[in-house]
Amino acid sequence: MKSLSPEFQAHLDGGTTTLCHCWKLTRNDDTAFGFTDHDADIMFGGVVFEAVAGMSASAIESSSGLAVDNLDVVGALSSDRLSEADLAAGLFDDADVEIWRVNWADPQQRVLMRKGNLGEVSRGRSAFRAEIRGLAHKLNQPTGRIYQFTCDAVLGDARCGVDLSGSSFRGTGTVAAVIDGRTVDVTGLDAFTSDWFARGLLIFSSGSNTDIPLEVRGHIRSATNATIELWQSPPQSMNVGDAFVVTAGCDKTFTTCRARFANGVNFRGSPLMPGNDFVTSYPRRGDGHTGGSLQ
Repeated sequence: MKSLSPEFQAHLDGGTTTLCHCWKLTRNDDTAFGFTDHDADIMFGGVVFEAVAGMSASAIESSSGLAVDNLDVVGALSSDRLSEADLAAGLFDDADVEIWRVNWADPQQRVLMRKGNLGEVSRGRSAFRAEIRGLAHKLNQPTGRIYQFTCDAVLGDARCGVDLSGSSFRGTGTVAAVIDGRTVDVTGLDAFTSDWFARGLLIFSSGSNTDIPLEVRGHIRSATNATIELWQSPPQSMNVGDAFVVTAGCDKTFTTCRARFANGVNFRGSPLMPGNDFVTSYPRRGDGHTGGSLQ
């Protein structure tokens, strides 16, 4: 049951209303944005809700159980504060969302309809579609540890314990040639063997993609230079001369943890757990010959 102020309730009971939707979006860096489907800007709570963003919403789906309530928001990339580059860079991933029903003639008359988080976002050249998920979606997220063969720690975090700031696991270089949107030839990584930075993290220190973390898919060392392939194209084009810092990657196996990082004592997996070979095996006789039953 929503609690409405007497003034707002009287406005709704009057028959003729001046209502609109307002969306407040708070990114992971606590930067707040406001958008509305009204034809003029609205301000309340210290946030300006822009009318120029071309936002519209589908019907809100609600349920009485634990199913996730959701709706879709469609908007044009016309706001100066909302860009395709920011969406591609992940700045809006899982952002907090508040949906308000507001009397645009008197914004103090309003009610909070939904709270949730930004889900899947699809974007085109001039518009985007965003899924807004209800708070119940948090119940669908896995928590705790999973019994598995590979390590579940993030390389370099407190559970892993590897110091990635050392010269053995950290390299700097510049882009020497752009092969395509995800692949570049680089200089400065002559001291590292192939695949040393595969599954690692690359962060540009200059150029149009500065400070955006990018996951490395492949690293090949040749006689003259090295080639870095990213899993995804960065938000902006990479250019010759762009400087970067790249850290080593890990395939999460015990062999790599022990051989490459000398960190087997902190391995967060179960390398001795039975695998598919154990499940499909069958009993053997004491003389070493296979058989259908034990003797």
